Amino acid sequence: MNITLRQLKAFTHTARLGSFTRAAEQMHITQAGLSIMVRELETQLGCRLFDRTTRLLSLTPAGEQFLPVASRALAELEAAAARIHSMEDKARQTLRISATPLVSSNLLPTVCQSFRKSHPEVTVHVIDTSLAHVSALVESGEADLGMGFFFKAQRGLERTPLYDFHLMLVSPAEERWPERHELDVSRPTLPWKAVRKLPLVGLPPDNPIQQAIDSHLAAIGRANEERLTFTHVDTLIAMAAAGMGAAIVPSFAMVACRRRPVHTQVLKAPAVPLSFYRVTKRGRAPAAAAAAFTEALVAALPALVGETGQER
Repeated sequence: MNITLRQLKAFTHTARLGSFTRAAEQMHITQAGLSIMVRELETQLGCRLFDRTTRLLSLTPAGEQFLPVASRALAELEAAAARIHSMEDKARQTLRISATPLVSSNLLPTVCQSFRKSHPEVTVHVIDTSLAHVSALVESGEADLGMGFFFKAQRGLERTPLYDFHLMLVSPAEERWPERHELDVSRPTLPWKAVRKLPLVGLPPDNPIQQAIDSHLAAIGRANEERLTFTHVDTLIAMAAAGMGAAIVPSFAMVACRRRPVHTQVLKAPAVPLSFYRVTKRGRAPAAAAAAFTEALVAALPALVGETGQER
């Protein structure tokens, strides 16, 4: 006996609805196709399951006995199929994350490592690229989510703030910058006025982070000044370590700073929080693992940057 799932569906749907026509419509097949499946089932069982007249369709005594058995078998088969499908979907999960190089190399590796242990069924694919391209990849669907400092809302994208970083001063170690410019590196924080006379290196003027920095430098009389600029934050920190000048960067670069002979001090009076965002495509259901990965990232950030942050 070789009873199929489709035959069980054809029989139970017809019995429940009392109509070949309505059962065929519900199964999205032709009435002739459904009738063939029922007849094949009757042949295998060696009995009629329905009494057919021109105006009435009813179960035979054999059909009435077989209906609860068929219903249970169908429910169990469909539940097993759903479980198998869920397992296969879970096994095939891939989470694609686009982020800038510094975020990719400093914030994500530790989180990816721990996430792989807790979610071995998920493959995390990190795409490191420019901030503009981070958004483009998410909007095109090539990335499930993006990470970075998105100062303005963008059409087609949902911004979710994850964490507030702060601006900090990165200065060379004493042997790289002997004069120290009267900078007290023993303090964990500094007021902006302490930066007034320091030689600085920075990001390009059109960089949104640098623009936020420049607005506060202007308040201490250092607007629109000439300085060495570098495209990437990692390069900026390396140049500060080499004694080329002090740098002002968000505290998300703390991991990179720990690899260099530099001092870091959070700038206060005023403190400048910079919101770190997750971006996803508007109207698109997020990848199943996106929420779990985001939660793991937010939980890991305070330890990674060595400061008490604010979760949102």
